[in-house]
Amino acid sequence: MLYHDFSLEEYCLVAVLTVLLQMPDIRDADEPVLRLLVESPLVETIWISSRSSGRQLAFPKCRTAPREVLNSGDALNSLLSRIDTPWLLVIPDALGLDIPPSSLERLLEVGGLTGAGLVYADFRERRKDGHMVDHPLLDYQLGSIRDTFDFGPLMLFSVPAISQALNSRGAIPSLNTAGLYDLRLKLSLNSAFFHLPEFLCTRAEIDDRSSGEKLFDYVRADQQKIQRELETVATAHLKGLGAYLAPEFDMPPPSLQDFPVEASVVIPVRNRKRTILEAVNSALSQETDFPFNVIVVDNFSSDGTSELLAERAKDCPGLKHRLPERLDLDIGGCWNAAIGDPACGRYAVQLDSDDLYSRPDALQQMVDFLRTGHHAMVIGAYTLVNERLEEIPPGKIDHREWTRENGRNNALRINGLGAPRAFCTELLRKIPFLNVGYGEDYAMALRLSRQYSIGRIYESLYLCRRWTDNTDAALPIEKVNRNDLFKDRIRTLEILARQRLNRELP
Repeated sequence: MLYHDFSLEEYCLVAVLTVLLQMPDIRDADEPVLRLLVESPLVETIWISSRSSGRQLAFPKCRTAPREVLNSGDALNSLLSRIDTPWLLVIPDALGLDIPPSSLERLLEVGGLTGAGLVYADFRERRKDGHMVDHPLLDYQLGSIRDTFDFGPLMLFSVPAISQALNSRGAIPSLNTAGLYDLRLKLSLNSAFFHLPEFLCTRAEIDDRSSGEKLFDYVRADQQKIQRELETVATAHLKGLGAYLAPEFDMPPPSLQDFPVEASVVIPVRNRKRTILEAVNSALSQETDFPFNVIVVDNFSSDGTSELLAERAKDCPGLKHRLPERLDLDIGGCWNAAIGDPACGRYAVQLDSDDLYSRPDALQQMVDFLRTGHHAMVIGAYTLVNERLEEIPPGKIDHREWTRENGRNNALRINGLGAPRAFCTELLRKIPFLNVGYGEDYAMALRLSRQYSIGRIYESLYLCRRWTDNTDAALPIEKVNRNDLFKDRIRTLEILARQRLNRELP
C-alpha cells in the first residue's frame, strides 16, 4: 500500500519531499548536499537547522528550522504540522555528506513499494586518514528500542504514517532532548521500518574514537538529565507495547540445597596468562565471615594460562581449577559449568580474568546483600583503569540511573547493567546462562529482572581494566553490529516474554 497518490514514474516530475537538514554551519552555496537538494525536482522544501541560520534564506526552497528541532518535542511537532508533502527526509548531520542524486529516487521508490513508515540505508564512511570503509546497518526489530540505534545519515519518513502514529499514540511530549526518539518509537508501534542494504551515500567520519571509548558516553555527568528523559520515553513505549512491568517482584525461593561453602567467585578464562593470577589472588584475598572458594573455568587455554593455574592450585585448596567437559563452550557455558560444579557455593560472584576487586570486603558486601533474601541478583559499581591499574575517564561507573521501581524497564533501553554481579546459585541452576561470549550477563539480568528484584551497590567494588585485549576495546563495525544485533534479539525475546506475562496476569 502506498502512503500517497503519486506513481513511481511521477517521482521524477513532482516535488514530493520535504527535507529536514541539520548541519553545524552553512559556509556557502557550494555545500554539496545543499546544492543537490536545492536542484532536485523531488524536493519541495528544505528546512535547515544550523548555527548560522540567518544565512539560509538566500537559498531557494530553504526555510529556517530551530536549532533544537530534532531534540525538542514542541519544535518537532510544530514543524511536522507544516509539512504538506507525503515524504520527509531527515538528515541528522549533513557535515561532509555526499548523496548521489539517484539515492533520493531510490529511497522514495523503496518507501512507496514497501509502505514502510521509515526507510534507511547503509552508507560509506570517509575516514580522517583518507580511507573509505563500508558502514552497514542493522535491520530494525521489536527489541531495537535503544536510543543508540543507528539509522545512518538518511531517514525517509512517510508523513501520513507519522500523522497516523501521532493521532493514535499522542503528540510528541514537551521534551528537551528526546523528540526524534519519541517520534520513531511511536511510529514503530504503527508501521514497519525498512532497512535498505545498499550504500546510498558517503559521510565523513564524525567520531574516530574506538568502540571501547564510545561505550561509556551515557554515564557522563552532562548526560544524566538526557538519560532520564530518554528513560521516560522508553517507558511510555513499553506501556504502549504491553511490555511494561510494574514494580511488583517475586521473592527468590528459599534455598533447599546444601552447599559446601557460602560463596564462590567464578572466573571464566581463556588465554589470559598476563592477568589471571592477579585476578585469582584478588579473589583469594577477600576478607569474609563465611567460607568461600574460587572456581576458575579454564576454557582450554593455549598460552600458558592453564599451567599457571595448575601450579597455583597445588598449594591452595580454595582454588578450584576446572577444565570443562565440552569443547564448544563460550563464556556463558563456562558459567554454567561453574554453577553446576559440586564445589559451587550458595552464591556465585563474578570476576573477569583481567579484572580485580578493589577492596577486601567486596565479596562480603555482595553476599550480605543477597543474604537479605530480597534479591535474585546484586550488581556493584566499578572503576575503569588502564593496564597499570591507573584510573581513566570516566572513572567510576555506578549506574545511578537505576531505580528499583523502573530499572527493569529501563534495562531494555540501555546496553548493560554494570559489574560486579552476584547471583543466587540455586536460581542459576534452574535458569542457565546463554552459551555465548558476549551479552550473556545482560541476557541473564533481563531474565531475572522479569520476575525478581535486582539489588544495587553504588560503592566501587571492582577495577575494570581497559586495555588492548578487552573484547570490546576497538571493534570493527562488523563486530559492533554483531554484538548490537545479539542484544536487540535478546530485547525482542524479553519484550515478547513480558507481553505474555502481562496477558496472563489476572
